[in-house]
Parts: sequence; C-alpha cells; structure tokens
Amino acid sequence: MADSPNILMIMADQLSALALRAYGHPVARTPHLDRLAAQGVVFENAYCNFPLCAPSRASLMSGQLASRIGVYDNAAEFSASVPTLAHGLRALGYATCLAGKMHFVGPDQLHGFEERLTTDIYPADFGWTPNWDTPEERIDWWYHNMASVRQAGIAEATNQLDFDEEVAFQAERRLAEHVRRQDGRPLFLCVSFTHPHDPYAVPRAYWERYRPHEIDLPVVPALPPDAMDAHSLRLTRVCDMPAAAITDAELRRARHAYYGEIAYVDDRIGQLLAALHRFGLRDGTVVLVTSDHGEMLGERGLWYKMHFFEWALRVPLMLSAPGRFAAHRVSQPVSLIDVLPSLLELAGGRVDPVMRGAGRSLVPLAAGAPTEPRPVLAEYTAEGALAPILMVRDGGLKLIWSEADPPLLFDLDRDPRELRNVAQDSAYAVRLVRLVETVRENWDPATLRTAVVASQRARRFTWPALMTGQHTSWDYQPHIDASQRYWRNTQSMDEMEAGRRWPPTSPEP
Repeated sequence: MADSPNILMIMADQLSALALRAYGHPVARTPHLDRLAAQGVVFENAYCNFPLCAPSRASLMSGQLASRIGVYDNAAEFSASVPTLAHGLRALGYATCLAGKMHFVGPDQLHGFEERLTTDIYPADFGWTPNWDTPEERIDWWYHNMASVRQAGIAEATNQLDFDEEVAFQAERRLAEHVRRQDGRPLFLCVSFTHPHDPYAVPRAYWERYRPHEIDLPVVPALPPDAMDAHSLRLTRVCDMPAAAITDAELRRARHAYYGEIAYVDDRIGQLLAALHRFGLRDGTVVLVTSDHGEMLGERGLWYKMHFFEWALRVPLMLSAPGRFAAHRVSQPVSLIDVLPSLLELAGGRVDPVMRGAGRSLVPLAAGAPTEPRPVLAEYTAEGALAPILMVRDGGLKLIWSEADPPLLFDLDRDPRELRNVAQDSAYAVRLVRLVETVRENWDPATLRTAVVASQRARRFTWPALMTGQHTSWDYQPHIDASQRYWRNTQSMDEMEAGRRWPPTSPEP
C-alpha cells in the first residue's frame, strides 16, 4: 500500500454550493476553497441524494440510496451490516479515522472507522422519529422553528463552535500522528464540521468580514401560500413559519451570519490544508470537499433543507489530487453516492459486489474523459412529507414526484430559478412520462411508504421504552488512555522525545 494516496475527506454541514464563490455566488469569502477549486476538479452540478443530515450521510458512506438501507430520517438506524466507504478502504489496508459529525443513528457508531476522535454533535437514538400517522402534529421539542433566524447574529461561544474547534484540533493532531507512526498504512481521515448549519451565530471576527450592504436578499422572494407547492406549504408548518413574520432586516442578519459561518469553515479547511503541507503530506494526499445537503437561506421564503430546490439539494464537490488531475470544471450532474466508488478507485481498489453501490466513479470525469450521462436520483421520507417524495434530474429537467402531491417539473436550462412548473405544459408531456417511468424503475412508492410507516411505528414504541429505567446511551464516547499519552515511565525520556518528534532528529555532523 506504499503507493496508495492518503485521503482527506472534508465535510461541511448544510453548505449550499450556490452560496460559494466557486459556484458563482458573489458574497461569501472563501480564499481556501477558492484556491482548492482553482487547482482541482470542481463538479458544478453535484447533488445530495437526500436533503437531510443522517440519511444523506448514510447514503454517501454506503454508496446507496438511503431508502435501500432503511435510513428514512434523522432517527432511523444505520445498520452495522451495511458495508461503507470506511469498510472498503480498511479492507484495502487503510487506517480509517473520523473526526466530527456523521450522525450515525444506532449502536454502531463506527461503521468501518478504526478510530473516532470526537463524539457526535447530534443524538444517536430514535428520539427524532417523525410520525406520518398524525402528519398535522408539530413535534415542537425537536422540529425546526424560526428562532435560528430571529436570533441570528454575533456569538463568541456556541455549541457548534465548541464542537468544530475540537474537530479541527483533533484532526490536525491526527495528521501529525500519521507522519510519526510510520506504520506503512495510508490514512483515510474524514473531517466533518457542523458549520454552517443553523443556528446562524458566528464570532464577531467572522461577522465583520462582511459589510452590511454586501448582504444580498434572496433571488426568489417569499411566495404567497396560493403560489406554493404542496410540500413547501407543509414545510412552513413544520418550521413554524406562520408564528414569526421574518422582516428583511432579520433575513439579512441570518444570511450575514451564514456567510460568516462559511468563512469560519473555510478557515478550518485552510488549517487542515496547511497541516498537510507542514507535515509533507500534501503531494501524496487526495482531498475531497463536500457537504451533506444545502440550505434554502430564505429563498422562496423557505429555510433549512428538506426540499428539492437547487439551494437545498446542490452541494459543493471538489476533488484535488496533485499530479493526477488537471484543474477543470465538470458540468455533468453527479451525486454523493458517486463518492464511494470514486475514492475506492483512487485508493487502488474497486466496489465489491457485496456493497451493492448505486454510484459511479467520478475518476474518468475528473480525468477529463467523456462519460455517458445518467439521471441523478434523490428522495425524502422524513418530517413534513405524507408519502415518499422522489426526485429525478435527467439532463436539464428535474422532476419532483410524490403520490401525495401534484408533480413539479422544472426545465433548469431555461428556468434555473425554478419559477415555472411545466408539469402541465403539453410541450413537456412526453418527457414527463419518461421521467415518471424513471421514478417507478427506481422506487416502488407504495411499498416504500408502508416500510417507512412501519419503521416509524417501531421506533416510536422502542424509544420511550429504552428511555425508561436505566438508559444506555448509544452516543459515541471517545476513549483516551492517559497512561499512554505524553511521557510515562514505560520508556526513557530520550526514546519518548525522539519518537514524538517530526521531522525526526538527525545526528549532529
């Protein structure tokens, strides 16, 4: 494995590609991402496969649609038997390590990673299970609301800052540990930050990177209820939007803080890239940067994610492999299920048939080779839905389809802002039929709905039972053996100091 590259996969949380300069947005200041984009491969139309945290991450890690592995929402168990990217790389001889958020639900909090340097920021249990049996119910204790928007602004200490500071510190230390171990194994290090996920709160230093007049209002303003699609209307209730009329000043403050959070993440990315250079690892390391889903950020009057509009569904996807790929941009639509086969190929392996991955390696596209386009698939089976909501992007057309709602069809080539639903336009009738056929080729919507409801009912029964009496947490507990840290009397001082030094000491001339 000596010739296999190290792999550093950096994830942000709720980072829309459409909010980045590398994807054409004029506001966010991201010098490190901009430099990475200029020197690497930028996938201009990369999509998540589920616009919600846990299912999207399970999909990325498994290379499969979340519905195939039963990860229907943010409280659905990710089964330990599902092979993941970490399993695949570990089988190839990689040391596999996770720092930060991955939102694994269930007792298995490793999923193929040998090491996990931090706990997760979100709970690993079934407490956030939606209830399609009573779809009008608002589960106030964990549903989104508008507090994040109304309270947006400056904060020098937050729950998320605590988490991401620890993630960056532990990840940088793990890179130092890699060059000191010299065990011959390449490293797969996944570093996953929780910013710029709401709440929109950022230290003053990042807030002041932007002047108030620079902060833009949404390109598509809030729509009146009678102009909203059925799912958007439900999301206004899920997020308790009628309870808070958001002013333009509040909207700008939330966007201002979000851009500040993006700058914060960019600095953490710069910190990791600098560490690669400092430890002599950059030339031998593949770097991939992405996010689990986007953020509506007030576009169309919507916030957070949970829909299939471009702001919520498009994610950054940048790949840098020094000496392997020339810098260029790829316009062909791709998705996060393509990450697993791509990194396995770059590692010198392949997708084992047992993994049943639905993705396709992006290495040929990154190398500039022509590749036959294929539809991008995404799905949603969580809070706010009445039945599975399914998305197909094929060429410039995007279909959003559910048995519970009228279809939405957008021609992104002619209507990139998704303002005109052409599902009833006779000029698109033939193509609409074909897209619906693609939906039915890839999902059985009625059977899937039955499985989702059964899973919800089982989890709504088991969670309160597990919380009764003595509760055993599934949340990951990082283990630190203090007896093996720093200097202990198991070795001499000279041996210890020499073994922890990099570059190694050299004899005096």
